Amino acid sequence: MGGVTSTMAAKFAFFPPNPPSYTVVESGGKLMMNGVVARENVDILKVGTKRGNQVVAVYIKNPAAVLTVLYSHGNAADLGQMYDLFSELSFHLRVNLLGYDYSGYGQSTGKPTEQNTYADIEAVYRCLGEKYGVKEEDVILYGQSVGSGPTLDLATRLPKLRAVVLHSPILSGLRVMYPVKRTYWFDIYKNIDKIPFVNCPVLVIHGTADDVVGWSHGKQLWELCKEKYEPLWVKGGNHCDLELYPQYIKHLKKFISAIEKSHLRKGSVPLPHQPEKPRNSTDFRETSRPNTDQREKFRASTDQREMPRLSTDRREKARTSTDKREKSRKSVDRPEKFCNGSEQPEKARNSIDRFGEMMRSVRLCNIDCFRPTATTV
Repeated sequence: MGGVTSTMAAKFAFFPPNPPSYTVVESGGKLMMNGVVARENVDILKVGTKRGNQVVAVYIKNPAAVLTVLYSHGNAADLGQMYDLFSELSFHLRVNLLGYDYSGYGQSTGKPTEQNTYADIEAVYRCLGEKYGVKEEDVILYGQSVGSGPTLDLATRLPKLRAVVLHSPILSGLRVMYPVKRTYWFDIYKNIDKIPFVNCPVLVIHGTADDVVGWSHGKQLWELCKEKYEPLWVKGGNHCDLELYPQYIKHLKKFISAIEKSHLRKGSVPLPHQPEKPRNSTDFRETSRPNTDQREKFRASTDQREMPRLSTDRREKARTSTDKREKSRKSVDRPEKFCNGSEQPEKARNSIDRFGEMMRSVRLCNIDCFRPTATTV
């Protein structure tokens, strides 16, 4: 059965770039990656897996980092194409970041299969602890598209894991192609069955116009999370362009900040940005209710005829408070405007420019990456 499953996975789930976008050479006893800009804070690694493959990984150090992100990239991409994005994420989020190529991708040996990807992520996670001394409770697993499979598989086995980010995730391999209502034995990456066993906060990011992995995948996974973090539904976002939207990096920054400030184990104080009743998304927010109670207080102050000036002052304060709330509400609602390119604020645009240039110049996804074709073997 496992062999049939792996064959199915190879047929529709894996499209490694051919030829790879980079090569690895040894220079002065140190591995170097050709095709990318060499940086002093970057280590190039080859990590052995329990299935006998050697996977290439990139570890980016940030001196200000408290947390480390282990990033499992999407389909039809390799480390050479992801390298600049990884560097930007490490810098903007102030995290260490380890990215890797699955078996059969880039310069990693072996063939891409579901079971190999599980062994791959285990090996690089183990490397974080053995080589860099990273603790489980300081790790955030980040899975993009097909990378959500190995990410959630590992997350179910790490009880002290700090957090998980799912970027355009899949419910399962079969569900991408067919609207099945149950899990079949031959399905792959059964994320829908695994996510209830993840015991840390989960951030889900998905585009509402994703025509490769439908938005419903992200929404259903978020609904099944034990510890829900406010999701990011990017209006108009497709499968491979979410990094172009300013709210992508802004929401990730907010998430990382919340994770850093929270010691977040069972029974601990909840994340400051996690609503008691989960909101539908960051794009659709509820109107603040405390305003009604404050208006009652203001009405009471106007009824105090004996102190008219004090009452007037209070009304002025009320207006000021209301204005502040309006400004706050506008700042909260601003993500709705981000999807309209003409309304992107200058500051947000400047902060994301490098992401935009990078993503426009590199095709990071095969738009048919989950659609079998007649030529597939």
